[in-house]
Amino acid sequence: MRGAQLMLTRPRNLAAQALALAALTVLSGCTSDGGDEPEDRAPVVQLGGPGESNSELSEDEIDAIEAPAYTDADVGFVQNMIPHHQQALTMIDLVAARTDTTDLPKLTERMAISQLDEIAQLERWLTERGEELPGVHHEHGSGHDMQMPGMLTDAELSQLSAARGARFDRLFLQYMIRHHEGAVIMVQDLLNGEGGQEPAIFQLAQHIESDQTIEISRMKHLLIEQ
Repeated sequence: MRGAQLMLTRPRNLAAQALALAALTVLSGCTSDGGDEPEDRAPVVQLGGPGESNSELSEDEIDAIEAPAYTDADVGFVQNMIPHHQQALTMIDLVAARTDTTDLPKLTERMAISQLDEIAQLERWLTERGEELPGVHHEHGSGHDMQMPGMLTDAELSQLSAARGARFDRLFLQYMIRHHEGAVIMVQDLLNGEGGQEPAIFQLAQHIESDQTIEISRMKHLLIEQ
């Protein structure tokens, strides 16, 4: 792959640039003839903005680029997303004893696996950076939680718990769709604001958004069939 060029655009955030530079390592290590001769580093071209010309980065400029650090916004996002996911698990725990269908338990079983895995990733992210895990101040229904999009109030949780059969299924889907949409809003607010620059949190946020979006689509399909 001698002479290949890697074009760097001006991405939405620096995390995308860090990932592009990671790809450079792979490109620069490839050889075209399988010989032992070391391969030249592929040129990295930074695309200019409107009215600006492109520029090829020097080796010193490439080496100086570092993955951006996490921010307070990233920490707040993770600390809030954990109890947000935990409330979803609380809702899922109600399903088995209240639904009359087989489709909803299958969906929520997969959903629970996804939520638990993401909680573990979120907690690990905080622990590895020496940041505080969310504690008792994140109790469901607290004023802090009510600032998070999609969270159910205590009254709504009680209403869901009291429902049975078709009424429960319909209410669960309506509330969980809203809950998931809230998580997507939280991701978008992070990436459009002062967070999401660090590659690890960028990838984690994108994964959460993807999972929630897919599950929203499935729940809307079930709701139509009600």
